[in-house]
Amino acid sequence: MKTYSLKAGEIDKKWILIDAEGIVLGRLASIIAMRLRGKHKATFTPHMDMGDNVIVINADKVQLTGNKRNKPNYWHTGYPGGIKSRTTGQILEGRFPERVVMQAVKRMLPGGPLSRQQMTHLRVYAGSEHPHEAQQPEVLDVRAMNTKNTRSASA
Repeated sequence: MKTYSLKAGEIDKKWILIDAEGIVLGRLASIIAMRLRGKHKATFTPHMDMGDNVIVINADKVQLTGNKRNKPNYWHTGYPGGIKSRTTGQILEGRFPERVVMQAVKRMLPGGPLSRQQMTHLRVYAGSEHPHEAQQPEVLDVRAMNTKNTRSASA
């Protein structure tokens, strides 16, 4: 018996729509990373890009547990003394709240050229509108997968 390896022409990519409103960021990112890699498929092949195209809406309404809103995110401008930082809460309330979701998903994928290619299949939008209606995405209800995926208002 031999292990079957999928050919490039046999890969079936779907479009998935995920509403991130009220979903815990880490749990959301792990589900998205699994979908981008294609690990949810029985024909998963590690060296091929066989994951789905994922659309995430309401990225500005994602939930953070614990004290992660005050966690600093650092970057360097490239100039001497050019280290800068913002807290995760400031990024979520700023101009580009979708970057928090993008960064969380990127860090859950293994490093390398294949992961960078798989990240191009992720589209994140801060609001509830997206320009991908023509692709007829299937809605993935992350909220119903596990009760821990949402954070209650009292917590």
